[in-house]
Amino acid sequence: MIFNSFEFIFLFLPIVFLGYFILNKISFTFAKVWLFLSSLFFYGWWNPIYLPLLLFSLVVNYIIGTILGKVKHPLKKKILLTIGILFNVCLLGYFKYYDFFITNINAAFDTDYRVMNLILPLAISFYTFQKIPYLVDSYHGETRGYHPLNYGLFVTFFPQLIAGPIVQHGDVMSQFENKVNRKINYRNIAIGLSVFSIGLFKKVGIADTFAKLANSGYRDPSVLTFLDSWITSLSYTFQLYFDFSGYSDMAIGAALLFNIRLPMNFNSPYKALSIQDFWRRWHITLSNFLTRYIYIPLGGNRKGPIRTYINIMIIFLVSGIWHGAGWTFIIWGLMHGIASVINRLWSQAGFKLPKLLAWFITFQFVNAAWVFFRAPSIDAAIMVFKSMIGWNGIRLPENFHPKFFSNFNPPYYEFTMNESFYYVIGWLLFAFLIAVFAKNSMYVKDHLKPNLGSAIFIALLLTYSIFQLQQVSAFLYFNF
Repeated sequence: MIFNSFEFIFLFLPIVFLGYFILNKISFTFAKVWLFLSSLFFYGWWNPIYLPLLLFSLVVNYIIGTILGKVKHPLKKKILLTIGILFNVCLLGYFKYYDFFITNINAAFDTDYRVMNLILPLAISFYTFQKIPYLVDSYHGETRGYHPLNYGLFVTFFPQLIAGPIVQHGDVMSQFENKVNRKINYRNIAIGLSVFSIGLFKKVGIADTFAKLANSGYRDPSVLTFLDSWITSLSYTFQLYFDFSGYSDMAIGAALLFNIRLPMNFNSPYKALSIQDFWRRWHITLSNFLTRYIYIPLGGNRKGPIRTYINIMIIFLVSGIWHGAGWTFIIWGLMHGIASVINRLWSQAGFKLPKLLAWFITFQFVNAAWVFFRAPSIDAAIMVFKSMIGWNGIRLPENFHPKFFSNFNPPYYEFTMNESFYYVIGWLLFAFLIAVFAKNSMYVKDHLKPNLGSAIFIALLLTYSIFQLQQVSAFLYFNF
């Protein structure tokens, strides 16, 4: 089940909401059981075959975390923590990277090991990155011996289960225990529905429009011309932004209906003035995880500049591998790592670019890196890059010829996308203005004043979005 479906909006969400607050009046334990079972149903709707895997992982991590909170002997605690982390990493590695590893072994050594064609369990990357911090915090004595139901609800809470934000136990567990949150809060409902509607519009109104353009271009990169390749790359750049930020908005909005505040995951990342600034704004909860649980334990910036740069490259390599089992994701991660090192060296040297130039360079780098992130292969990515620099010729749409080149006869071509050229440019401009100049949706959440005007605006967004649900598409980060 996905957020942008009739089943979720008109059946699942209302039923779970009403059941939760009705049961709260009878017993808070019953209400939590209801929410936990509803979350499992939500997960199992997509593919019930992996529900036992989620539950098995849940039980093992809870047991290890509980024992870590009781063991006093330092060596035993380290061994137990290591076992817990290896359990999660191996589980993720088997399902996500086994086929990739075997394929590369076969290619490198001319072997014929069996590829199992494993289907990636939904959300395994996200819930793995929730459980590891819980074990580490249990090792440090920062957890409080939570009840198994509370722990299960923390991991499986349906708004954030599938694609984040990556929630840590301290973010939500205390909120579930707060008695104030057990009653319906009409202001939270108004704000939650508003944020959810904004996210839904981002997904079905904007991201899915760009999906058609991006998919068309990446379907056969060899035929792309100069303009086609730029439209293809920018279309995916905006598709990914509005798709993932839309999901995060919908998750935050849905959780707010239950009086649970999930952490911010996006802060207008395409406004960034440096690659470091970009990663403070893009997928914030993933950046926080990598910083707290990998970068800092490796030594952070405390062990000299060379070690700092190595640590930066490691966390971005991990980020690339986490996103997908493929060399394109690894290259994407390394590109961001190299850019971050250069950015750090530049800043330490005392250099500073004008804001507009800094933004332009950052945005162009991010757009270029997304080509590797999206391309089905390295060869396909290189084809797109060649077209973007004019390798296949710089040609203009035929309808530019009579208007702008009356005294000049350049080569021109029929625009290869299914949609008209001006339609595509209009959508790109619309997305650019929203991403770069509009207020962030979390700003809207924090400053929304429920009144007739905002109600009409949100109702229009929601109505338009609902009429677009005939063609339901999964969120991009479901693949990771």
